[in-house]
Amino acid sequence: MDEIAAQLGEPDVLICSVGGGGLINGICQSMDNHQMSKTTILALETAGAESLNAALQAKEVITLPKITSQATSLGIARVTDATYKYAQRGNVRSVVLPDAEAAMGCWRLADDERIMVELACGINVALCYDGRLEKALGRPVRPEDKVVIVLCGGSNVTSKMLCDWRNEYAYIEEETEARRRKSDSALGSETQSETGSVKDMDMGNVPSEYSKPIVIEGIEVECVECSG
Repeated sequence: MDEIAAQLGEPDVLICSVGGGGLINGICQSMDNHQMSKTTILALETAGAESLNAALQAKEVITLPKITSQATSLGIARVTDATYKYAQRGNVRSVVLPDAEAAMGCWRLADDERIMVELACGINVALCYDGRLEKALGRPVRPEDKVVIVLCGGSNVTSKMLCDWRNEYAYIEEETEARRRKSDSALGSETQSETGSVKDMDMGNVPSEYSKPIVIEGIEVECVECSG
């Protein structure tokens, strides 16, 4: 956070994953030291390892009976008391996504930035694709927004794992493409006037292009198993 404060000032949004809570605890402590109180912190967990979200739902710290998520680095059955207290702040929001979307974040980051990360980190990236960030924030992402994504781990990942996830969870991108085509069709047939202008349209469900990471190099990770 010291580097972020020096380079960016106070971010508008900060995305980090939560296991036992050590990472988000340190972030919140450092933000307090820098008097950053306006940043929206999105605390990400995978379904099946959502110990923080479960605690917030129960209004007390509880222990999950079992960890079922593949994101084993997030597989902590109980968050710390400090994590629970920080998560109750008005600028902190708990977000839970399935393993499939965390995996999608991993392979798309590899495609776009040539960086390989594990599921516990991919979930943070996944939130920034296809309008998910806007849904989590409850508002459009503005061009001037400073969004920080914490890339917190890449030890438990290989190119083969990325290929396997892409094959196993291919429906994620298929569903996204289907929704996009449906949206494009609706825009073309229902919201255009005779002059071709778009009017009287609810923009709330239209993902902003600013909600997607900029593609620096669109090079996919090659894998023999995927091409066979």
